[in-house]
Amino acid sequence: MTTSRDDRTNQHPTRVAPPARPGWPEIIAGTLGALVALMALPLFDLVGLDGDPVAHGLVLTAWSGVAGLVGFAVAALIRLRSWSAFSVRRTTWRWVGVGVVAGIVAFLLKGFLNAGIIAVTGFSSDPQGDYYDAAGGGLLPLILTFVFLSVLTPIGEELFFRGVVTNALLRYGPVIGVVSSSVFFALVHGINMALPSALVVGIIAAEAMRRSGSIWPAVIVHAVNNLGLPLLVLLTGAAGPAA
Repeated sequence: MTTSRDDRTNQHPTRVAPPARPGWPEIIAGTLGALVALMALPLFDLVGLDGDPVAHGLVLTAWSGVAGLVGFAVAALIRLRSWSAFSVRRTTWRWVGVGVVAGIVAFLLKGFLNAGIIAVTGFSSDPQGDYYDAAGGGLLPLILTFVFLSVLTPIGEELFFRGVVTNALLRYGPVIGVVSSSVFFALVHGINMALPSALVVGIIAAEAMRRSGSIWPAVIVHAVNNLGLPLLVLLTGAAGPAA
């Protein structure tokens, strides 16, 4: 008895290959895209925003998220069209809860780390004073600071740094992927007191994404951590570095 070609096809269906992981082309293109977005910041000063500390602080607060979104868009468009390649896929309520708890842990851990660094070095210069100006400018600026720091920035930065960079570097193993992408994330924040905070948040967020397979637990980690700044401004008028 012979088997038709259609029968053989049905018996051995074509396997769908998993989406390709982003690589160095996405890292390089996305980084360049984010840098171009950041280079647009001085344009706001040309229209006089630097004379208004609240407006200037709000722009700076929003722009890291905007730059992250631009970097992600450039990276996603050059070669890979499947968002699942960047871990943009649904997650579970369990991982939502894990993200919340991990975000609280990140916030507390970076606080202890920063306190230790200040105690040892005496260096306490805060690079994010403009954020406090924005959050302390009244009810509307405070609400916008909440939105920018705890929604826009986590989504934009996580899509690029974790969705693109961490996923690309995970091809070299989980330790290299998580740690090296987190170091890159921290260095982008500059050599200042924001660096250790960003390193802690980066490692925890990257590991949450790696273990869950979704970008959203990492976004939640970042969002919960960043809630600390506007909340402390609201309650005490002081805050520590966000990420």
